[in-house]
Amino acid sequence: MDECDGRKIRNICILAHVDHGKTTLADHLIASSGDGELLKPRLAGKVRYMDYLDEEQRRAITMKSSSISLRYKDYSLNLIDSPGHMDFCSEVSTAARLSDGALVLVDAVEGVHIQTHAVLRQAWIEKLTPCLVLNKIDRLICELRLSPMEAYTRLIRIVHEVNGIVSAYKSEKYLSDVDSILASPSGEITDESLELLEDDEEVTFQPQKGNVVFVCALDGWGFGVSEFANFYASKLGAKAETLQKSLWGPRYYFPKTKMIVGKKSLSAGSKIKPMFVQFVLEPLWEVYEAALDPGSDRAVLAKVIKSFNLNIPQRELQNKDPKNLLQSVMSRWLPLSDAVLSMAVKHLPDPISAQAYRIPRLVPERKVIGGNDADSSVLAEAEHVRRSIEACDSSRDSPCVVFVSKMFAMPMKMIPLGGDHRERMNGLNDDDSKSESDECFLAFARIFSGVLRAGQRVFVISALYDPLKGESSQKYIQEAELHSIYLMMGQGLKPVNEVKAGNVVAIRGLGPYISKSATLSSTRNCWPLASMEFQVSPTLRVAIEPSDPSDMSALMKGLRLLNRADPFVEITVSARGEHVLAAAGEVHLERCIKDLIDRFARVNIEVSSPLVSYRETIEGDGSNLLESLRSLSLNASDYVEKRTPNGRCVIRVHVMKLPHSLTKLLDESTDLLGDIIGGKGSHSIKILESQSPSLEENVDPIEALKSQLVEAGVSSSSETENDREKCKAEWAKLLKRIWALGPREKGPNILFAPDGRRICEDGSILVRGSPHVSQRLGFTEDSTETPPDSALYSEALTLESSIVSGFQLATASGPLCDEPMWGLAFTIESHLAQDSETEKQPENFGIFTGQVMTAVKDACRAAVLQTNPRIVEAMYFCELNTAPEYLGPMYAVLSRRRARVLKEEMQEGSSLFTVHAYVPVSESFGFADELRKGTSGGASALMVLSHWEMLEEDPFFVPKTEEEIEEFGDGASVLPNTARKLINAVRRRKGLHVEEKVVQHATKQRTLARKV
Repeated sequence: MDECDGRKIRNICILAHVDHGKTTLADHLIASSGDGELLKPRLAGKVRYMDYLDEEQRRAITMKSSSISLRYKDYSLNLIDSPGHMDFCSEVSTAARLSDGALVLVDAVEGVHIQTHAVLRQAWIEKLTPCLVLNKIDRLICELRLSPMEAYTRLIRIVHEVNGIVSAYKSEKYLSDVDSILASPSGEITDESLELLEDDEEVTFQPQKGNVVFVCALDGWGFGVSEFANFYASKLGAKAETLQKSLWGPRYYFPKTKMIVGKKSLSAGSKIKPMFVQFVLEPLWEVYEAALDPGSDRAVLAKVIKSFNLNIPQRELQNKDPKNLLQSVMSRWLPLSDAVLSMAVKHLPDPISAQAYRIPRLVPERKVIGGNDADSSVLAEAEHVRRSIEACDSSRDSPCVVFVSKMFAMPMKMIPLGGDHRERMNGLNDDDSKSESDECFLAFARIFSGVLRAGQRVFVISALYDPLKGESSQKYIQEAELHSIYLMMGQGLKPVNEVKAGNVVAIRGLGPYISKSATLSSTRNCWPLASMEFQVSPTLRVAIEPSDPSDMSALMKGLRLLNRADPFVEITVSARGEHVLAAAGEVHLERCIKDLIDRFARVNIEVSSPLVSYRETIEGDGSNLLESLRSLSLNASDYVEKRTPNGRCVIRVHVMKLPHSLTKLLDESTDLLGDIIGGKGSHSIKILESQSPSLEENVDPIEALKSQLVEAGVSSSSETENDREKCKAEWAKLLKRIWALGPREKGPNILFAPDGRRICEDGSILVRGSPHVSQRLGFTEDSTETPPDSALYSEALTLESSIVSGFQLATASGPLCDEPMWGLAFTIESHLAQDSETEKQPENFGIFTGQVMTAVKDACRAAVLQTNPRIVEAMYFCELNTAPEYLGPMYAVLSRRRARVLKEEMQEGSSLFTVHAYVPVSESFGFADELRKGTSGGASALMVLSHWEMLEEDPFFVPKTEEEIEEFGDGASVLPNTARKLINAVRRRKGLHVEEKVVQHATKQRTLARKV
């Protein structure tokens, strides 16, 4: 493939909310390619060709991303269909990474939904060029019975809303999809705002530009503004380009003067309609009414057939089913495939153009800081590889770079073998096939540079590989031989000998080397491509075990295969020895369990009830930061003191609540903090561009994080301006004393180094610690204090790591139910006394460093217990759609699930209500089934993980006042509240002590039967 051929390739993914018509659209595009060899046009939309798994056909939803190679004119298109269900959003990430452009579908009736926000954000993160497809236009006519003017208002509102989402991501206004949904305006759109909107060149989706099409995927018709502009150009005596700009927005045509004017030129009482209504929608409505209305005249259909010279068989014209007749006329008058594919070819970029501006996301630019002993030849070759990716160099002597976004399993019987492929595979010792029996693992990959050939030897590079580290980084690189290369044709595979840069392929032979994703390179001096960003994390965890213990080895093998086959599932072993499977949601979990039983393990397994994660914190919202900072001084009396068993070290701990914005920032920046705090050795690598897209180029993520930490500390403060300045000054001092973060050295809890006198009055020494994290973040200089040369000072220095370890242990398992702590700041003051001769008996109490570690852990946990501890639970953002008659039953289900309703509004142009609510993760299991049963299938819900929220209830509540005793009873009869129930359930699952009555009625034997 030379550069000319590279310009003829398009890599496109289809993104949308669930049930908005992605797979149906793909069916029609497949049917139009190759003269119906793969799929007959009359079956398009019914077969769902890309959903070839049994579970997909049964549930009627897409569960994986799959690719197919199509031909349109002289262009080659790699079309990737992706799921719309929130549980499978990881597949959207894998599809987006391999694509250059995206077709974003939106249902014209349902409008923008929660997953629409998610896929638009994913397209923005991966720097994809999007085109908008408004689907199910026929529902506006047949179901909602809208007039052309009402339909136009609805369509323009959807385009405006989608543009608003994209512009919000461009300006980085919202940090998450949930924030953008909650902040989306529900007010009216005025004509003035529309006028400004249409004239704004920065608006992403504009029908007059040609990157928006209106389709009905089920019936196989669609159009862009350009089709009607070309048709009316000769009739109206105008240029097609001029008409195309005028056929959308507030533009009006006067037949008498043959003039096109804007909104301002209309008279006050004018009833003239916009050109899009007059020239586009009204003819469509007439055709539909003529076909579907039994008493209407079919002359309109005959006129359309004659005007456009449509070739429709007579038997289809005489079909008594009006829908079949309508489909025959519309699919030939406005072919769906021509409208969508012509837009894709014209407005979506080719690989050569796309990789030039996607390179900052794919391979962020790096430079060496600290240390001048880096190998210049390695750096030069790595930079040459980066330039090859940027140029999409497809010459044979350029380095070959491939990104594998996921591994997927296929039955061996579906793998084509023929010719030299059969000989090659018979000649090789295929460990991959032996280990997988009936399943073969293929890599879903995109070639970014060079030429990939079957039988080629390549280096498999993981995300942690650093070519500058030499031997220490060798465990992240392996050498493998590619057995076969295939072009993907949906469920089929087409063997090829070699493929050039810019194409999407499936590769066999990498099963033993890749678990989830990886970079393939023909040279070992290559930076790994940036990791994919997933919209959610696997939060639904269950413990699994075989029904028959003798099947444990088969289950272990099945879990390994499942872990490789699913890009999002996580398999871990808990502290209790259980095998824990983490999935994105209930549908995803059900599919994983079914795959384990039917395909990978082939044994019966037992699945536990869901294991829900919690966090532990203390009472308060952290808004009064100044008061907390003042009390943080250890001169205050509210601290916890512990002493080591040998009495030499006294530990004093004070705890405070961090502001919610700061906690959220630390929680979301764990990966970046881990890179910064962990260090990179002498060859430190500085990423010049943040991997998440930013409005500014060359943004230093460390500097951005520093400024965010400063602002987050005081942003939620509610004091006066004077107190705010004092708070900012105090917070700036504290930022210079950050000793460590926890748990796992990068969590949302902070350990501050004590700020006291080095030598106390009693002769003991304060273990000062070092502001290690502050130095790494650049809040303070790396100034090393030179202590006096004495044994006591040296011993104090050795205890610093023990104090940090104790802090890490405490924050990893809190006092309530051994769950991690969340949003807390600790100051630990350790006083080390001189060791007297009589006390030198370390064997009586164990190693001294271990004593300090245990004392610090116990002191931190006791400090939390002393300061009104609270449980923190994860919350789902839930979007529900229901008819008015089912609102009551729906609210009953929500109240039983402890849900908090945010807003309720009626969808414009329909009788459906949309309700937004927060639902605790612990209450979400079985929620969808209960909702369907309670509303007789009239309500549907989609949930996405939103945030962590503190439960205000005190788990140790005991009535004390007269009013409390009157309401709740005396202490002996108070039932455990919600917080205590959640804590007890976790403690019981972990085997911890639970205070509960074992015998309820000890005075009398109670039986099931009541004998009178």
